Amino acid sequence: MISALGIISGTSMDGIDVAYVQTDGETVSDRGPGATYSYDAKLRQELLDTIARPDRVESHDLTALEQQVTEAHVAAVRLYLQDNGVLASDLAVLGFHGQTVLHRPERRFTRQLFDGALAARLLGVDVVTSFRQADVAAGGQGAPLVPLYHRTLVRGAHLDEPVMVLNLGGVGNVTYIDGEAVIAFDTGPASALLDDWIRRHKAGDYDLDGRISSSGEVHSGILSRLMADPYFEAAAPKSLDRNHFHALAHAVDGLTLADGAATLTAFTVAATAAALRHVPRPPARWVVGGGGRLNRAIMLGLATTLGVPVEPVEAVGWDGDHLEAECFGFLAVRSIRGLPLSLPTTTGVPQPMPGGVLFRK
Repeated sequence: MISALGIISGTSMDGIDVAYVQTDGETVSDRGPGATYSYDAKLRQELLDTIARPDRVESHDLTALEQQVTEAHVAAVRLYLQDNGVLASDLAVLGFHGQTVLHRPERRFTRQLFDGALAARLLGVDVVTSFRQADVAAGGQGAPLVPLYHRTLVRGAHLDEPVMVLNLGGVGNVTYIDGEAVIAFDTGPASALLDDWIRRHKAGDYDLDGRISSSGEVHSGILSRLMADPYFEAAAPKSLDRNHFHALAHAVDGLTLADGAATLTAFTVAATAAALRHVPRPPARWVVGGGGRLNRAIMLGLATTLGVPVEPVEAVGWDGDHLEAECFGFLAVRSIRGLPLSLPTTTGVPQPMPGGVLFRK
């Protein structure tokens, strides 16, 4: 077994997640602890501004911003080591996802800001990064990359199958597991559109406990317009980035804060339920990770719509705050062993695809 840290900063900009995993890349012998470290407010805003400008991502030199992102991730790892009494020398590898600023797999383009060579030098530990690039270059979607880790956890927990593992970050993604079948894809919006709506109205950074959404009324006509996006009928596997529905979501601009939040929440629920169109049979259980699992309005909406148990990942003993970070430690180990990170049924890549770039300390 190999001791690794996984580190990821998501599109929702909640912070930098760091988690420990001990694995051989196929099974897991130990997990945790995990921790989250906030971005500096100025850097966070610069990243949000950059993500909102795809043209800038492709045409501007982002070297200075990438260095800031890398240094923020390195600082997060140092704090994690200090806070948890872990020595860098105890770790074999660090798996850094980097900060996604643009994801356009249909053009064979994806960009995550992170300097692996700098991080390895500063931390004195081997680093694996650039997890998505090989998959995208081969014609895959490059996302989601968590399915093989989900399969490992589901089997370790002996859950009845079929089971659907749902991650509600900025964008939602699912992993359907039933025997040898592993199907994965992005479902559509999770928390990003709702978070943006709350921020624009200066009502906080997110809808705490779903309280604002729960107080509003869903506008069914607008919801129907949102769900008319062709993405939902597109065959899986498929992926999208945070901005895919950005223009479409302006359909709620004339609503009150509460009604807009309620309608965007209903959009997340309906988009998630639409995932059932792309799996062989309905799962008997949904296990939910990501920040969206803490939104009671979303979770109640899912349970009501799906009609089967919908539970946070904590119900099966997983760390809901740091599951994706654990995954990138797991993938780092798979990468250095030359094992696949993605499958034709998870990203649409032509054959099982290894990936990641190793930077020696």
